[in-house]
Amino acid sequence: MPSVALATCREFPSLDADDRLVLPELERLGLTPVPAVWTDVDVDWASFAAVVLRETWDYSERRDEFLAWTRRVADVTLLLNPAAVVEWNTDKRYLRDLADAGVPVVPTLFVAPSDDPDGWRPPEGYDDFVVKPAVSAGSRDTVRYSASGPMDAPRSQVRRLLEAGRTVMVQPYLDAVDAAGETAVLFIGGEYSHAIRKGPLLVRGVEGARVEGLFVEEQIDPREPSADELAVARDVVARIPGGADAVLYARVDLIPDPMGRPQLLELELTEPSLFLAHSAGAPTRLASAIARHAGIDPDAAPRR
Repeated sequence: MPSVALATCREFPSLDADDRLVLPELERLGLTPVPAVWTDVDVDWASFAAVVLRETWDYSERRDEFLAWTRRVADVTLLLNPAAVVEWNTDKRYLRDLADAGVPVVPTLFVAPSDDPDGWRPPEGYDDFVVKPAVSAGSRDTVRYSASGPMDAPRSQVRRLLEAGRTVMVQPYLDAVDAAGETAVLFIGGEYSHAIRKGPLLVRGVEGARVEGLFVEEQIDPREPSADELAVARDVVARIPGGADAVLYARVDLIPDPMGRPQLLELELTEPSLFLAHSAGAPTRLASAIARHAGIDPDAAPRR
């Protein structure tokens, strides 16, 4: 029977508990799911009918190596999501592309290594702001600061990141998140699947404690997106290079602006948590979408 690799990292060689929910669903479709560490040189990626990016959460510290690996895999088998989409999505300067296309994006200032490291200013009209690198995952190197407080710490963080050759993002901290949280809208196989609420994550001046050094643990609850949130999310997904049908999954993270209107915080197309446990049928929908992308009709596939 055809096998499908679910690419992960060494810290999660068997995937996390949420993604393991898709394994029996793939098996029921006659597919053999195989968790595989993306940095393992002994893996024969060409032997799989498809390679699905999942817990590759260590990529941000070695993005060039990761992108080269995605291109090698894409040369020998089907990579989900596609390598070109991954390259675009793993640098958050994609937010400029979406803002230019008319998507309501959280106002973002990008500071490049070639820029004056002290030439930036906190966003005006907001109590707090956030500093983070343009290439990151799991909220690493992401810190919230007071706009009225001393600037020594945020300026030091910006200089440190710039000196490491990393582009920096400066965004307002939208206070509505403290009550409303973020809304993450999940699409599977180009179609809306489900949504969750992510609770407030950032405390002023403190970078969160990490699970396996990779990501900050979040408070997650099911949520029904508003009509406005769903409309914005659909618009965002339609603007993915190649279109919504080109990707296996997409996660659109939205946050209310001061007027309560949804704004895009991030579009996750590379290795997002999909929160399968928070929606009945989500693991089945993901398995069926994987099969369809691999050229297998899930309705006609032999069941185990």
